Amino acid sequence: MASADGMRFVTPVRTINAGPNRKYFGNNRGITWYNFVSDQYSGFHGIVIPGTLRDSIFVLEGLLEQETGLNPTEIMTDTAGASELVFGLFWLLGYQFSPRLADAGASVFWRMDHDADYGVLNDIARGQSDPRKIVLQWDEMIRTAGSLKLGKVQVSVLVRSLLKSERPSGLTQAIIEVGRINKTLYLLNYIDDEDYRRRILTQLNRGESRHAVARAICHGQKGEIRKRYTDGQEDQLGTLGLVTNAVVLWNTIYMQAALDHLRAQGETLNDEDIARLSPLCHGHINMLGHYSFTLAELVTKGHLRPLKEASEAENVA
Repeated sequence: MASADGMRFVTPVRTINAGPNRKYFGNNRGITWYNFVSDQYSGFHGIVIPGTLRDSIFVLEGLLEQETGLNPTEIMTDTAGASELVFGLFWLLGYQFSPRLADAGASVFWRMDHDADYGVLNDIARGQSDPRKIVLQWDEMIRTAGSLKLGKVQVSVLVRSLLKSERPSGLTQAIIEVGRINKTLYLLNYIDDEDYRRRILTQLNRGESRHAVARAICHGQKGEIRKRYTDGQEDQLGTLGLVTNAVVLWNTIYMQAALDHLRAQGETLNDEDIARLSPLCHGHINMLGHYSFTLAELVTKGHLRPLKEASEAENVA
């Protein structure tokens, strides 16, 4: 399970890889870092997007391009990442798309059979899907899925190509029909299952909380991205992701050490409380000055620095 969301950055330098948006950038131009976060708080991919292009173009691309050992099969996004075409592409490639919908009640529910009796769902099943379009384009849909899976074409390039015409091609219509069917199945589950909705919200909150840590880290030069070209922007934001992952890892290791220490002292720990712990706290980390990668002798030998006693931690605070 993972989530995807965008961070906005002002780019005060002249660059073709930026776009205007007064809400996020004021009178300046900027970029979006569309990044992906696992359910263990680790970031595993990021895409630099000019301005604030629609997120749905890039959401699947991150899953296919990421090169980590993670293999998430379900991804959560906000409403901006949702479209019927994306639902269709996700299904074709074997992934579950689970967006948080701002107004699920206003969504169209699609029926496959015009004459079927869906009982209490008859009133909301207003749309009529056409499975014949899927049958006619099935071979082409499978070839398209194979090209995406093998990296022969980028998802963002394909989506732009499919949507560029006012008269959608047969392939576009077929993928949208698949998306309508799968979106309807998703909506039924989303509306009926409160735990499912809570799980989506929890994962999205992980991503937003991680963004807060990244903002705290990226404080130099007013938190702006001043590289002119995409490669430089990706390097700078990729480094930001690396340092954020280092904070998550450091916190995780020492949180586990603290829990082990408390258990060794005979303390009773509640599993429900432990489940609520987050490795995204950063008030104890000094973001200023120069980073030093010279390790203490204790650390080079594979040991952790000693934990502070509660009284010492209070004095530091």
